[in-house]
Amino acid sequence: MANAKKKLTSNIGGNFFVDSTCINCDACRQLAPATFREQDEYSSVYRQPISETEQLRAYQALIACPVGSIGVLNTDRRSWDRAMRSFPLRLDEDLYYTGFNSPASFGGNSYFLQHPDGNWLIDSPRYVKHLVDAFDEMGGIRFIFLTHEDDVADSARYAHRFQATRIIHRADLAAAPDAEWVVEGNEPRSLLDEFHMIPLPGHTPGSMALLYRNRYLFTGDHLWWDRDSQRLDVPSVYVWDRHQLRESTRVLFNLHFEWVLPGHGDRTHASASELRQEVGRLLERQLVLQ
Repeated sequence: MANAKKKLTSNIGGNFFVDSTCINCDACRQLAPATFREQDEYSSVYRQPISETEQLRAYQALIACPVGSIGVLNTDRRSWDRAMRSFPLRLDEDLYYTGFNSPASFGGNSYFLQHPDGNWLIDSPRYVKHLVDAFDEMGGIRFIFLTHEDDVADSARYAHRFQATRIIHRADLAAAPDAEWVVEGNEPRSLLDEFHMIPLPGHTPGSMALLYRNRYLFTGDHLWWDRDSQRLDVPSVYVWDRHQLRESTRVLFNLHFEWVLPGHGDRTHASASELRQEVGRLLERQLVLQ
């Protein structure tokens, strides 16, 4: 739990605060942008929540924080309970953001997808009873798709609990050496009906995306929406191979998708044509930077 004695001086006064254990993962700013912002390489509270919705989102951020850096001086039990019950957080139809981001993946996001032939977990949250119970009620987990080596987190525990099949690229296999399904090569391919694996080497050798129904693109740490510049972006640091990163981005230009669902950075939802244009603009910027 956050420690008020370690509260960052950048916080505005009031009930919510961020302490100095913050790892600046961005999870709180995604969930509650009206309350949290980045300042001096940390998240901090720049505006205390006022409305009931803002209060709920701030408590969701507190619960999702991977290192427990967000605290309150006085707990509103009703808002806390509402926030806890909201996870997994429904985003669209059968798509959910799991919450409970893991410090093992530097606070990366993970997602849960309900499917009549078996549910999918994309990357891994912390292993917590609340999610285990929720996944049980939603039909369990059949597959765990690991976008790359950084966001494996507690996937082995979830795989063991639900007898799920973990999917990872061979180039990143060292992060999950006992994974049940190892994919190879750099060509897109169908995994199952409506599920397609898109190799995206660059951030890591084995980075890959999962495309479902030409609608949801789970991108790991390759592609995200930047809320400050209001555009798609790719990593500029922690990149294994910059040339491969650019070539991988070209692959995305020819895909049809309506959601970008990243491990880090904001998710976004728009028409397929709008997102194709955004990928095109990203490619143009990459050419200028060569």
